[in-house]
Amino acid sequence: MPRDIPPLAEVRRITEKKRDAWWTVMLVDPVATPLVRWIARHTRATPNQLTWGAFLVGLGSAACFAQGDWRWLLLGAVLYHVSFIFDCMDGKLARLTGTGSVFGAWLDFVFDRIRVLVCSVALMGGQYARTDDVLYLWLALAVASLDSLRYIDSLEIFKIRHGMRKQIKARMRAARKAENQAELAFMEDLLRENPEADLETDRDTVAPLEPVASLEATAADADTAPLDATAARRRPAVVDLHQEFRRRFPWWVRCRNFLLRHRIRAHLISGIEFQMGVFIIGPAIDAVVATTVVSGALLLVFELAIIYKLLLSTRDFTRTIDSFETPDRVPVTTSVNP
Repeated sequence: MPRDIPPLAEVRRITEKKRDAWWTVMLVDPVATPLVRWIARHTRATPNQLTWGAFLVGLGSAACFAQGDWRWLLLGAVLYHVSFIFDCMDGKLARLTGTGSVFGAWLDFVFDRIRVLVCSVALMGGQYARTDDVLYLWLALAVASLDSLRYIDSLEIFKIRHGMRKQIKARMRAARKAENQAELAFMEDLLRENPEADLETDRDTVAPLEPVASLEATAADADTAPLDATAARRRPAVVDLHQEFRRRFPWWVRCRNFLLRHRIRAHLISGIEFQMGVFIIGPAIDAVVATTVVSGALLLVFELAIIYKLLLSTRDFTRTIDSFETPDRVPVTTSVNP
């Protein structure tokens, strides 16, 4: 008997991420989400079973790549895309049915890395056997290394950002306890939740994010307008750790907001797009070397951009922390209207 699963529109809301890779949004979600709904209604499949399915189909893709011939490469590319669809479906099924687990997340991550490694060796090894060109062996090493670099860098940047947020929240809690100030929020979270807000052009949607009087000024006005000051204290203080980046690249705010309105994250060439270029586009058009080199170069460009953005963010972080340390300075925050 079919399980009681909500309509497709509701399933999309529950299972699809608010922002995702453009490859996923455009070429995977339109297929994966209806399939997840059907599986949830008519089967007892678990997310871990889908993870295993994605891994096994990925191994089938590697077996095709190893043959070296273009017809096998094309089949391998198709299987790799199918494998990636299953790989996206396990998380969707977990969110829809509430059956996710910590072990499942670990299994998904490990299988993804193994799949990339095995497919790299099979694809480049098959081309080396066909052409006897040692360049393919170097490309296999490059693909595995770049994939590892992307996910190691992503993890470390996440840890650094989490650490900066944690320190700022601790300082703000202490200041709030001493001065009865407002709650804390981060500008990047507010913009992520409200992609319609355009800091440069749309004044109506930006209004809730506009800077207001400083905390010092608000406190000074408390004697003359106690009700207004009390209301201001209830507004969350907003810390902007990307202030310097946006000041240097104001055009990027508009691009980012446009992408977010279509659920596409601003990191246009990430590990997902890199894999698709190497294991789908390259084999499908029989241009493995060219697409691997271009995909790798684009990945490095975006990784360097993220590292540069992190550098600017650490400067904003330092200024924010310093503002807590100096008695005559106000923390680098703005406020959000309730």
